[in-house]
Amino acid sequence: MVTSDQRRRQLAREKYARQQQRREENRRKAKRRNAVIAAALAVVLAAGGAVYASVALTGDDSKDDTAGSDNSASSSPSSPAPSQSESSSAEPKMSVDAKATYAMALKTNEGDITITMDAAKTPRTVNSFSHLAAKKYFDGTKCHRLTTSGIFVLQCGDPKGDGTGGPGYTIPDENLDALGKAGPEGSVTYPAGTVAMANTGQPGSGGSQFFLVYKDTKLPPSYTPFGKIDAAGLEVVKDVAEAGVTGGATDGAPKKAVTIEKATVAKK
Repeated sequence: MVTSDQRRRQLAREKYARQQQRREENRRKAKRRNAVIAAALAVVLAAGGAVYASVALTGDDSKDDTAGSDNSASSSPSSPAPSQSESSSAEPKMSVDAKATYAMALKTNEGDITITMDAAKTPRTVNSFSHLAAKKYFDGTKCHRLTTSGIFVLQCGDPKGDGTGGPGYTIPDENLDALGKAGPEGSVTYPAGTVAMANTGQPGSGGSQFFLVYKDTKLPPSYTPFGKIDAAGLEVVKDVAEAGVTGGATDGAPKKAVTIEKATVAKK
């Protein structure tokens, strides 16, 4: 006869198995999507004689089915560390002053980077970063992607360090008209010093990954611009870019590895 305790343990094991299967399916989908993106790195858009290369700035911030699970369900080798993962698929409740300006300080092994964020323009984005920083989500994470041709950005915010990680929830796009109307080629200029959200290519798919623009870059106006890098921080990113990409490529892990040792958000 199966006791109630044995039945509960059996149900817990079955639930864990389902969660692991879904997580593995999500990883396989992310790998396939990244392969497609890599094949499209050299997309060239031409308009009125102006030609430039545009590369999607993506992050796999799909919802993870771990809500309400015990710690063992998130301790597999490929999962983010507990201090860097969120178990909820719900966007955090608003806790910032939507009329205030905030500063996100990133202490990195290459130098300090301070990002000014205007909550009046991007309240839900600022709120998400405040929430994640308070939970030490970014601490110990690497900036996993540097691009040095066509677009000029350093991408960070992935606890997995491979472009597939996210907090388990998504936030809506905000402030997309801040950089003006798109030209005939469908792009706007993201000026050097801009900080914007990466996404999966679909509206409202931002999570935790963001990119730091170190040189004026043309992109579609579909990436939430939510911050501005201080002068000293911009020099840090430029130094990283100057060192290039591992293996001599133009898109990949930066040769000068960048680790966010600590991230904090405070009201200015």
